[in-house]
Amino acid sequence: MNCNYAFVFYDIEEKRVQKVFKVCKKYLTHYQYSVFRGEISPSQVKRLETELKKIINPKEDIVCFILLQGQYVFEERTLGNKNKSSEDIFL
Repeated sequence: MNCNYAFVFYDIEEKRVQKVFKVCKKYLTHYQYSVFRGEISPSQVKRLETELKKIINPKEDIVCFILLQGQYVFEERTLGNKNKSSEDIFL
């Protein structure tokens, strides 16, 4: 997908939170707690995903990407524990 804006939110085990925070901060603007957003290119999304995959434990952690191409077109990607629902992160 050729995105130009992204939201990233996560639920990470405490011992890895700072590492994930630092990686996300390199690419996006910190918005609230475990939420980042901002303009991002497709190649930056791939680099961000690659860096996060090296840090997270996919059995315990979840990272969700909402990638926007336009006002009404978006894609959701999830790294990690798919048993945790995206909605659970916000509750």
